[in-house]
Amino acid sequence: MWFGPILSQLSLRQDFIRFCLDARVLTFGEFRTKAGRPSPYFFNAGSFDHGTALGELARFYAKTILASGLEFDMLFGPAYKGITLASATSVALAALGRDVPFAYNRKEAKDHGEGGVIVGRRLAGRVLIIDDVISAGTSVRESVGFIRAAGASVAGVVIALDRMERGVGELSAVQEVNRDYSVPVLSIASLTDLLGYLDDCGDPALLQFRPAVAAYRSAYGVAEVVS
Repeated sequence: MWFGPILSQLSLRQDFIRFCLDARVLTFGEFRTKAGRPSPYFFNAGSFDHGTALGELARFYAKTILASGLEFDMLFGPAYKGITLASATSVALAALGRDVPFAYNRKEAKDHGEGGVIVGRRLAGRVLIIDDVISAGTSVRESVGFIRAAGASVAGVVIALDRMERGVGELSAVQEVNRDYSVPVLSIASLTDLLGYLDDCGDPALLQFRPAVAAYRSAYGVAEVVS
């Protein structure tokens, strides 16, 4: 049996965790989630705040998308973070030989010029949503509404990190999206990958956080989504 593609994808996920740590996007300590849970780690995509980091992030998105084999015709970035992510990912995909259009939404409709709430290419065909994380799933619901109202279909959703933790029920926000819209949700990396990285990194300064992250997953975690 040939394990090349599996090993390559695992390497990509581990490289992404290392990249996030180096960029201080992923940090360890004592944090509080939106749900009020005490979390031992924090992922802040807003810290991808300069050209080199954003370009590298976009390449991770593009490689994850292409490796998945998912069929799509264009990208959509929900305001606000998704605007930059979809734009940058479109550039990265073009550099890898897949030139696709993209669009994004405004928070408020424009009443002059081209008008409306959608900027960029007209929504059509199979549209892939690009976002940073899925917390409550609000931006995904709005995006699905825009896409379906235009007569297009949702190809899937791609996020940077799947925290793999329960929402108000037994499912995670990612699993709820998968269930409610019957679309695949891809992540560049997940909490499983973070734990794997901590196991293998050989750095005592990082390894000390492994028990707290594992305990957090044990208390609030869900199984990984298989799309």
